[in-house]
Amino acid sequence: MSEADRTVAIAGGGIVGRTLAIALASQSHVTVRLLAGPPAAADERASAVSAAARRLLSRIGAWPAMAADAQEVREMVITDSAAGDVVRPQVLTFGEHDGGPTAHVVPNTVILAALKARCANLPIEETPERAVFFDEARRHVAIETDSGATHDAAVLIAADGRASRLRSIAGIATVTHDYRQAGITGTFAHELPHYGIATQHFLPNGPLAMLPLTGDRSSLVWTERPGFGETMARMDPMLVGYEVERAFGLSLGHITLDGPLQVYPLVNVLAQRWHAGRLALVGDAAHVIHPLAGQGLNLGLRDVGALAETLVDAHRNGEDLASALPRYERWRRADTTMMALVTAGLNSIFSTSSDLMRSLRSVGLNAVDRRDDLKALFAREAAGDEGELPRLLRGQAI
Repeated sequence: MSEADRTVAIAGGGIVGRTLAIALASQSHVTVRLLAGPPAAADERASAVSAAARRLLSRIGAWPAMAADAQEVREMVITDSAAGDVVRPQVLTFGEHDGGPTAHVVPNTVILAALKARCANLPIEETPERAVFFDEARRHVAIETDSGATHDAAVLIAADGRASRLRSIAGIATVTHDYRQAGITGTFAHELPHYGIATQHFLPNGPLAMLPLTGDRSSLVWTERPGFGETMARMDPMLVGYEVERAFGLSLGHITLDGPLQVYPLVNVLAQRWHAGRLALVGDAAHVIHPLAGQGLNLGLRDVGALAETLVDAHRNGEDLASALPRYERWRRADTTMMALVTAGLNSIFSTSSDLMRSLRSVGLNAVDRRDDLKALFAREAAGDEGELPRLLRGQAI
């Protein structure tokens, strides 16, 4: 077996690409080449890392470097109200799962820094080159980079984001839906403690979530009309805090912006195929879903667990590494498609000003709140423990 026969090339140096590189380099004897590309602009958002995703990050040795900045989510509270309501009744609450938090909220900058440090301590062949083209031979894929260099590998993994260049080169089409909504995100400081409670208000124009961070800070994820998002982006920071207070309420006291505000269009993108020949898609290159459930990164890390496991199994069995890619697609595609449909449906149901619809959904959520078995199901979903879990997400070696 030649060196290229056991080489996995990963295009993209973001969270998902680096996690896959670490998983393979720390858990197997395949050669890992990370074509990270130039440094991207800082992502000031935070992610709710599910309990299953945390087990993966712990198993590959990346969690300790981010644990100090990870805030436990001890309870999830969901409310449903009209725009002008002063009192927002709770329609669903659920707490811990299996005696522990369903998730930890971690700034994306912290996650990425921890992954970069872990990559530096492993035998990963990392380069700042960007993959710009590839061509397949019978046993290998030849990857051309923006420096003009060529690298050979058994498989190429596209972790190059929602506008994936490699996906386009492979001719993989996508199904795209524009929600005609804006996502507004940022870190906010507040007077009162959050006690580890994540709150999601369903408002007429879309959900508003405050996810607890370490200290008296929270991460805002607010779905609104595009025009409102553009207005928020131009506002004085003090006025931004007032707008968030108006929409969220005063349960956290006075709220102030504590960092840059980011506004971006919300779209749903699903690749029609997850692999083509020796190319496979992971993370945002394969799927982008609505942020209301906070599962975007967790889906990407489930991709990592499944792809790493199938690649390692193929290598141990002496198979061509490309034989793992159809198995990976079968494993992950249905789960991700279902999550995309569920989040799209929930957004449609909850992003409406209809009093009748609000009454009906409140009745439904209150019914769920009275059923311990259904609340346990919500907690398992939030913890990432539903479905066929890869070994890494169960905390096991591959």
